[in-house]
Amino acid sequence: MRSAARKTPDHGTGAGPSETVTDEPGAGDPPPESPGERTVAFPQLRDAGPVLRPGDPEPTTHDAPSEIPGAEDDTENGAADDADPADDADPEAEADPEAEAGAAGTENGENAEDGEDGEGAPGEDQVREIPMPEPVSAALTDALNQLRTAVKDLHFGLDVPGSEDARKAQAAVLAQLDDYVIPRVHLSTAPALIVVAGSTGAGKSTIVNSLAGRRVTATGVRRPTTGTPVLAVHPGDLEWYARGDLLGGLERLDEPPAAAAPGGVVLVPSPSMPAGVALLDTPDIDSVVEEHHEIAHRMLDAADLWVFVTTASRYADAPSWGLLRRAKERRARLVIVLSRVPARSRDVIMKHFARMLKEYGLGDVERFVISETSVQEGRLPEIEIAELRMWLTGLSIDDDRREEAVRTTLNGVLNSFRTRLPALARHLETQVALRADLRSDVDAAYMGALTEIDEATRDGSLLRGEVLARWQDFAGSGDLMRTLQLRRGAKGQHQGPERVRGLKAAIRTGLESLVTSAVERAAEEVVTRWRQRAGAGDRLAATPGLGRPPEDIARRTARTVAAWQEHVTELIRTEGVTKRSVAKLVSFDVESLSLIFMISLLGYGATDPQAATAAGALPQRLLRGLLGAESLRSISAKARSDLRARIGLLFDEETLRYVDALDSAGIPDEAAATRLYQATYTLEVAR
Repeated sequence: MRSAARKTPDHGTGAGPSETVTDEPGAGDPPPESPGERTVAFPQLRDAGPVLRPGDPEPTTHDAPSEIPGAEDDTENGAADDADPADDADPEAEADPEAEAGAAGTENGENAEDGEDGEGAPGEDQVREIPMPEPVSAALTDALNQLRTAVKDLHFGLDVPGSEDARKAQAAVLAQLDDYVIPRVHLSTAPALIVVAGSTGAGKSTIVNSLAGRRVTATGVRRPTTGTPVLAVHPGDLEWYARGDLLGGLERLDEPPAAAAPGGVVLVPSPSMPAGVALLDTPDIDSVVEEHHEIAHRMLDAADLWVFVTTASRYADAPSWGLLRRAKERRARLVIVLSRVPARSRDVIMKHFARMLKEYGLGDVERFVISETSVQEGRLPEIEIAELRMWLTGLSIDDDRREEAVRTTLNGVLNSFRTRLPALARHLETQVALRADLRSDVDAAYMGALTEIDEATRDGSLLRGEVLARWQDFAGSGDLMRTLQLRRGAKGQHQGPERVRGLKAAIRTGLESLVTSAVERAAEEVVTRWRQRAGAGDRLAATPGLGRPPEDIARRTARTVAAWQEHVTELIRTEGVTKRSVAKLVSFDVESLSLIFMISLLGYGATDPQAATAAGALPQRLLRGLLGAESLRSISAKARSDLRARIGLLFDEETLRYVDALDSAGIPDEAAATRLYQATYTLEVAR
């Protein structure tokens, strides 16, 4: 079914830096799929193989003459190889690709360069029929949208090894989904987007200009030359690319900006471009400008076909094989152009390059050769690009070849998600595990401090110094017994003496000092533990103020201890019921008795029973005699539990400082990895 109208669905767009390259180098046509290899199973994406196979009408060539983008300057740097088979062709006939492609245009490329090519308004008298996209299942659409949401929800906030690469990989996947995958599964394979990429000075822009028949992108000796991607299209396809969803995350520009625009692409119409295909000139993959790398990689991720351009002197360089490795990982449809090949060493260079490609498993990759020749007005002689133009025109007029190439690349991208997405999920799990470890360091430090306080309030170690002196003074002076009153002689409630207030203040001060010291040790321990964790932990430990408690810790601790003392007094008042046999004879002062209870609770006599006996009746004996053993155990349990809860609440407030520091670095969602795994599985099922 064909239609002259072209309408594309509205999809979300996104942008981000490109993913870094990993794994071994090498690229090219994907090998035949093994029985275990899956391909897209819906009508829009059938199994696809290499574009050219034995028996295809257009044979593959390794030695065909091609173009030279030398240094892309306008100087003569060599002579064309007279032995090239294309020398027998008529240059004027080959300069008119529109006649073969059946597309509207000028008589030859030279007029187009002068700007007097009679392009007319885009789309005027140039509307052509393109195949309508086949229906895409709702399950696949939902799966892709679910996958995009799952990838977007990932957050790599903690600075751990590989986190920067993970963030770039996440941005690359999002950009590829928005710029290419989601739009492409809903669109016809015409036009096809062909990205021209390569190293500095390889001649990418010269090749694009030559195929476009006019200067559409800048060339010259300045490096880098191309800073913003330039898309050369047939005028009939201009509106499609201006309004289409492919590269939807990029702003359309009419002319190159003064500086590189990571979020923009320049659209340039040219009648010499075959209809149904478009050439995208990209920045250098090895540019001295880091931003250019990201732009080039993003363009490659949005391409239907890759044209890799390298030179006779640089085809063995690491950046060149890095790009080929990326193509192989994506299983993208690839074509290689070897430019600036000297005639004298042509055979040696081609044999060596072919051997390298074969060793990487890329021996079947389609290749074109451009001899070392002169560049005039930013373009190569037509004879040098004749084979490359025939290949491009063949894609334009052969719907099956173009569709097969596009589906091969799209299948490769979808297959690459099987490894790229689980890698993101695993890195997120690393982030979640590290955050849990850092959080456990905080809990361990403060739980240890709380345990120290528990022991200090049980073993009597707190009852030393000022507290012990005040207690001995209180018990030895007779005030201890005066807290008890014979009922028949009682004239009113006994008022606590000065020694009672002194003892209460000493107990409060001792507890405050114990808690404050424990908080200080816990803060130091957290920082020490974090520093032992390289990367994120060490950086977080350097946060100012984390290694010591805040200035208001003394005030908050005093308030906590005072509140506990009041609670103990209330327990004695409400639950300290005197035994009936004793209640008939004596009564007691609640505040004084609560102090005696605190002394008993804090372990008086646990370390030195003789000292306790010398001070008078043991607090435990007195309390047991007044309240009974069962009542005393109940009040003791409640008082100790309340003290622990109040100190624990104080510690919880302290741990929030460390939680805030972790949160400021970014909170990884523990369920995000699971959602990503599920989305990846759902996509496989939908395919």
